[in-house]
Amino acid sequence: MKIKALLLGAIASTAFAPMAMAERGSDGNVSIIYWQAPSILNPFLSGGTKDTEAASLVVEPLARYDQNGNLVAWLASEVPTVDNGGVSEDLTSITWKIAPGLTWSDGSAFTANDVKFTADYCMHPEGGCAQLSKYEGVTDVSVVDDLTVKVTFGGPTPFPYGPFVGNESPIIQQAQFENCMGAKAPECTEANFNPVGTGPFVVDEFRPNDVISMSANQNYRDPAKPAFATLTFKGGGDATAAGRAVMETGEFDYAWNLQLAPEVIAQMQEGGKGTPIAGFGPLVERIMVNNTNPDPALGPDERAVVRPNPKTADPAVRKAMSMAIDRPLLVEIGYGQAGKLTCNLVPAPAIYASDNTSCLTQDIAGANKMLDDAGWAKGADGIRAKDGVRLSFTYQTSTNAVRQDFQALIKQWWSEIGIDAELRNLNASVFFGGDPGSPDTFQKFYADVEMYANTFNGTDPQSYLGNYLCDKAPSPASQWQGENISRFCDPAYDELHKKLTQTAGIDARAEIARQLNDMIIESGSVIPLVHRGRLSAHSNTLGGVILNVWDSEIWNAADWYRKDGA
Repeated sequence: MKIKALLLGAIASTAFAPMAMAERGSDGNVSIIYWQAPSILNPFLSGGTKDTEAASLVVEPLARYDQNGNLVAWLASEVPTVDNGGVSEDLTSITWKIAPGLTWSDGSAFTANDVKFTADYCMHPEGGCAQLSKYEGVTDVSVVDDLTVKVTFGGPTPFPYGPFVGNESPIIQQAQFENCMGAKAPECTEANFNPVGTGPFVVDEFRPNDVISMSANQNYRDPAKPAFATLTFKGGGDATAAGRAVMETGEFDYAWNLQLAPEVIAQMQEGGKGTPIAGFGPLVERIMVNNTNPDPALGPDERAVVRPNPKTADPAVRKAMSMAIDRPLLVEIGYGQAGKLTCNLVPAPAIYASDNTSCLTQDIAGANKMLDDAGWAKGADGIRAKDGVRLSFTYQTSTNAVRQDFQALIKQWWSEIGIDAELRNLNASVFFGGDPGSPDTFQKFYADVEMYANTFNGTDPQSYLGNYLCDKAPSPASQWQGENISRFCDPAYDELHKKLTQTAGIDARAEIARQLNDMIIESGSVIPLVHRGRLSAHSNTLGGVILNVWDSEIWNAADWYRKDGA
C-alpha cells in the first residue's frame, strides 16, 4: 500500500473497526514498542510524547479528542458547553460533571477532589509543571460536590478546554500525590513511575528507559475491557528495529512513530506480518534556535536567563539559516508522501495555517548576501565572524536515522553560507526524558540549535501557542519544565495570546492564531522543516486499532483485541 493512500484513507478505513467482544483479559498479552523509551509516567513532569502516551494507558482526562478531532467526554458525563449550561453565559467558568461510579484502579472512589488536586498540583508556585499552559487564565478550581468541579477564569474564555482535557492533562490521584507538591514533585519516584489511574491498565513494573509491564485494571469502568490480560510496553532501540518487529517478525503488536524513509516502510510491509497506518495532524519537525547563552562556562541559572545568544541574536543570522535549507529535499529523502512542505509552526487544521510560503525555495546566494550585508565576514576557514563572535553552532537532536541525515544535509548547507555546525545526537529516552538532573534534555537546551518534532492535542492551538509565553521558559525555578524551549519572549506576543484566550468565533480565533504563528516564525526562534504525517504500524492480528493524530495515539487501547484465528 502506498504511503499517500495510507495518509488519505487510514482514519476513514479504521474508524468503524469492530470492538472487542471478549471478556476482560481473555486475549492474553499485547506488546507495544516505542523506540523512544518512556522515562517517567507522570505527564506533568515530562513534555515528551513517549512519556505522555505511555501514561495515557493508566491516567486519563475528563475529556479528550477522538480520531476526527472532536472533543468527547471521557471521565466526564458530558462535555460542558454554553448550550447545556456547563459553560457560563459570560464565558468566565466551566463546570465539569464527573460520570458516576468511577473508581481508581485501587478501588477507591474517583471524585472532584482529585480533579481539583490535579490543578493545584500543576499550578503550584514552587513546582515545575510541563503542562502549565493548559491552565493559562485559571484563577480558581473549586469542588461543588463529589462529582462536580468548577473552573473559574480571570476573564471571558471562549475556549475553556485546557485543564483536564487530552492525554497531556489527565487527572492524578490526590491520595497518591498529595505529599508530592511543588519542589517535591520530582522526588516522588514511586508515584511518578507507578501512578494509580482510571485507565484500562495498571503498572506492575516500570524500568525507566527500558520496559513497562502492565496488567488489566480490574476496576476499569467497562467490565468487558480491556480484552488483554497483560501489556508489555518496550522502549528503546531505533525506528527500524521497531518497524521490523511488527511488520517483518511479528514479535510486537504495535510500533509507534516509524520515522523512516518511505521505501523502508514499503519493504517492511512486504514481510506480511503487519500494516502501516498514517494520518496528518499538526506535527512539525523543526529547528529551535536558542535565545539563551548555552556557553558551558556559565552556571545553570545563567544558562537559563533569556538574553541574546551572541551567535544567533542577529535576525540576519536566523533568517539566513532558514534560507539555506532545501525543504523539498528534506521531505523527499526523509518522509516522501508522509511529509508536506510548511513554513509554519501550526500547519493544521487548515484554518489556523498561515499563508506563508517564503521558506519553501532554498536561496544560498540570498543567505550569503544577507550575512554579508549584516557585517558577518568569512575568515580564512570560511566561517563567518563579527565583533569577535564566530558562527560556530552546537546542533543537537535525538538519535534517529532520518534526523542524522537531516543534520548532515543542513550542516552542509550552512557551511555554504559560512556557518559551522558541531553535530550532537543524544539517546531519545534521555533527550525527551525531562530529568531535571540531566544536562542532555531538550528542555535544558544546552546547545545553540536543536531539532525535534512536537504537536498538540485537539484542533485548537490556544494552549500550544501559549507554550511560547515568556513565563513558560524552562529554568531551575521550574524544575526545567515548560514548553517554551527556545526561550522566545515578546511582550506583544503575550498580549496577543491573551486576546486569543478572550476571543470567540473560529474565524476570529484563527486570524489571531495565524498572527501568533507568524510572530514566532518571523522572530527566527523556530525554523520549520517538515509537516510530518504520523506513521505507525500494527500487527495483522491486532484488531480495534484507530489511529488518532489529535490526542494520544494509543487512546483506545481498551478496545484492542486479538482477531479470531490469530
